[in-house]
Amino acid sequence: MMLKIIIIDLSSNVIKQTSLKLLVACLFFVSVFSTSSIFAGDLNDPDAIPHVGSRARESYISYLYATEHKAFAIGPGGAWAWRESLSSEEEAQRDAIEYCQRYTQQRCVTYALNNKLVFDVKQWTTLWGPYFTKSEARKLTEGNKRGQRFYDLAFKNENGKRLKLSNYRGKVIFLHFWGSWCPSCMMELPSLQRLQNMIKKNKNTNVEFIILQARESFSDSRQWADKNGFTDLMLYDSGADSGDNTNFELANGETIADREIARLFPSSYVIDTNGVVVFSHRGAVNNWLEYIELILDVANQAEQKILSKTD
Repeated sequence: MMLKIIIIDLSSNVIKQTSLKLLVACLFFVSVFSTSSIFAGDLNDPDAIPHVGSRARESYISYLYATEHKAFAIGPGGAWAWRESLSSEEEAQRDAIEYCQRYTQQRCVTYALNNKLVFDVKQWTTLWGPYFTKSEARKLTEGNKRGQRFYDLAFKNENGKRLKLSNYRGKVIFLHFWGSWCPSCMMELPSLQRLQNMIKKNKNTNVEFIILQARESFSDSRQWADKNGFTDLMLYDSGADSGDNTNFELANGETIADREIARLFPSSYVIDTNGVVVFSHRGAVNNWLEYIELILDVANQAEQKILSKTD
């Protein structure tokens, strides 16, 4: 097993990297459905930052050397920003969150403040809220932005049975748009399948996966998925089966252009039990397993409302 230790010496502005080859006997017990976090790390570990990509992690190293007062902010889905050389911690935190917020509909929070790790795991897992009640959801505008009721798409299952998203009211929907012609889509599928399998291990989890192809026939997408080992993915037929037929059908018989819903492929949405968008992401996600606790929080909120019989 190769262990890479990164030692950051802030006083000398030197980053030393030491690689040690270790034989380690480890016993891991991981319960993704517990309330404990899957995120753990310290201030000087860029790889501990959830959801962000390599550019953010590289920039975070620069942040560690930056002049106080400084703050590093992140948001679910990969948004991030940081500010330095400000007059107070409060100003640095406010500015970093404001800049982060420019790149996402999700709520950004402070990850690091000066030389302190202030990331709140419990707060992070609830950032897709607050959630709307059923009566509040009915009054919302239809659309694909956070806080809107998602379009009532029509589609078919593998047996040709006609379905619509509103059939799944009462369930959390993970909605994903892809194509086997799309390199980013293909690269993301292993992570997506792991997410689906981990969530489906708990049969009591009220989450439904709906994966719709675009710009190709359902048979082509299914064949590619099966050939490459993605036989478990919950694929459905969107009806948008070629480059000349790119519209998705709505339950009322109207159509909507695929780019109105998925400006990039792949695109993903998490929709709550009342049909409201709580999260959306354009493009591939680095690691979908980092989103489990957020998805489960949406499902848990629904369970609590059922138990309390509210709305």
